[in-house]
Amino acid sequence: MFIIITRMKKVVLAVLAICAVSCSSPVKYGSLVTIPDDVLMDKIRGGWFGQTIGCTYGGPTEFKYKGSIINEEIPIPWYDDYIYDTFIEDPGLYDDVYMDLTFVDVMAAEGLDAPAEAYARAFAHADYKLWHANQEARYNILRGIMPPESGHWMNNPHADDIDFQIEADFIGMITPGMPVKGCEFADRIGHIMNYGDGWYGGVFVGAMYSLAFVCDDIPLVVREALRTIPEGTKFHRVISDVLKFWKKYPSDWKQTWFEIQKLHNNEVGCPEGVWNGFNIDAAMNAAHIVIGLLYGEGDFGRTMEISTRCGDDSDCNPASAAGILGVMYGYDAIPSQWKGGVDKIADMPFPYTTLSLNRLCDLNLELIHKVAGGNSFLLEQPRAVRYEQSFEGLVPVEKRVLKKSFTDSLTLEFDGNSVVVEGSVQNVNSSDFPYVASVTAILDGETVETFDMPVDYIIRKYEVFSKYCFGSGHHTLKFILNNPHPDFSIWAQQMTVYDKKD
Repeated sequence: MFIIITRMKKVVLAVLAICAVSCSSPVKYGSLVTIPDDVLMDKIRGGWFGQTIGCTYGGPTEFKYKGSIINEEIPIPWYDDYIYDTFIEDPGLYDDVYMDLTFVDVMAAEGLDAPAEAYARAFAHADYKLWHANQEARYNILRGIMPPESGHWMNNPHADDIDFQIEADFIGMITPGMPVKGCEFADRIGHIMNYGDGWYGGVFVGAMYSLAFVCDDIPLVVREALRTIPEGTKFHRVISDVLKFWKKYPSDWKQTWFEIQKLHNNEVGCPEGVWNGFNIDAAMNAAHIVIGLLYGEGDFGRTMEISTRCGDDSDCNPASAAGILGVMYGYDAIPSQWKGGVDKIADMPFPYTTLSLNRLCDLNLELIHKVAGGNSFLLEQPRAVRYEQSFEGLVPVEKRVLKKSFTDSLTLEFDGNSVVVEGSVQNVNSSDFPYVASVTAILDGETVETFDMPVDYIIRKYEVFSKYCFGSGHHTLKFILNNPHPDFSIWAQQMTVYDKKD
């Protein structure tokens, strides 16, 4: 079967309704599809401009509502030049986009076969600030721990966090109708900073973008993209439950949100989120993307609003949801009320990059031609990537506030088999000296490692220390500061202890 996708989308979808997977599927896997450049460009622009609009829309509420819905009586601001004003006044908001662009730059410069190390070094040496899994990975890479070890949970307490999920949009954007090819890119790039459910977040979002090029049935896109995630993983359970509760409560997104909170809002990895309302977990935030898509029913504004009002990482989630809708329906279909000011930034480079939205869209089209070998490609049937889970068999058993500052040594005792100590280097005298603390960690009398802690925020160590699975029991952990400086101290904020699950 040979299919040409044109702007006559309803006619095309009627043709596509001849299915290969099931009688309800409008995607005939294995068929050859041709999308003319003008249609591709409309979808590409829809994806990147949509993502930018969604990020802007949700920006003011980012992590202000943790584990909480943003009720309707709380207004979300918007006006004609809102995007332009935000881009000028708060360019750092757009990490959702400029992180993608780092990887697009590498792919454009070094080719589709660029190794993981090339992507890793590019983002590790970039000037922008990073957090959570990204910052932990940057620290690892700068010290020679390269992917996939840089994102593995044994080296990265934030392995399940949202980081790759908000950076994988570009993968789906260059693999229209080719989710299997997208998963190959995701495997190479996503393990730079994530593992397990954190990696699956990017795999899943990338697959939704990929399928949105060839299908405008939103529930089907969600279900088919979920086929890339192995059953038995938390990520698969979370999204499956969103679909289940959507069917049960088709007109009540808040009830679905509440059911997902009850079942799955139990952070294990990210120490900041353990026993706390803060949740940057990829699976939970992916649920907010999907809730927006399902209950938004193709309405661009309503989709963004619901994903935003789900709370937590409420700029990243509507960004992905709006980007997927933008690909599905194209830029021209985005209502004009959301485009105010967007033309004013279309030729302005994003922070930390030379790429503007317009240049990015041109480059995206070039990359599609390279991936697909032109405008035609075979529709790929999604299949599950390999099974992997972070922190399996571990549960938090203690979270202790420390608030201890030391300039020589610090000794801690605890019972468990894994520990994360949060903290940082403190500049106590406003010094401009580029201090790098050298700290030795001694566990039960044996030296575990000696590590650096730069005061420079860009290359900082995200936690003081983390180590997993060293045997249950009573333990003594001692830190020794090897190079004290009168202007600096080490601040140990809190300690999270884990043990084997009963």
